[in-house]
Amino acid sequence: MSSHQKKMTFCGCVYTIVAKIPKGKVATYGQIARLAGNPKTARAVGMCMKINPFVPRVPCHRVVGSDGRLIGFSAGKGVKTKKDMLLAEGVQFRNDSVDLLQSQWNT
Repeated sequence: MSSHQKKMTFCGCVYTIVAKIPKGKVATYGQIARLAGNPKTARAVGMCMKINPFVPRVPCHRVVGSDGRLIGFSAGKGVKTKKDMLLAEGVQFRNDSVDLLQSQWNT
């Protein structure tokens, strides 16, 4: 299997997981990496989100940093748009970070 095929297989797994995050909840990059079977690949999850061809079916705006910070988002006005989308879905914030105690997706 080529590295491109491995990358696509990993991203496919990530997209399947992220598609299950319900409105009003978020998951961390590390959480998605663990669910995809490789807990050390949080950065790779971020790369998959960056090239996500399945928006809005795969809601990449619902993936956040391990501390609830909003990291990277290319749509609209970037992180501001991500925060606005999450607020509209009912995600709870504490200052500029998601309150993970309230809004983290429990799988």
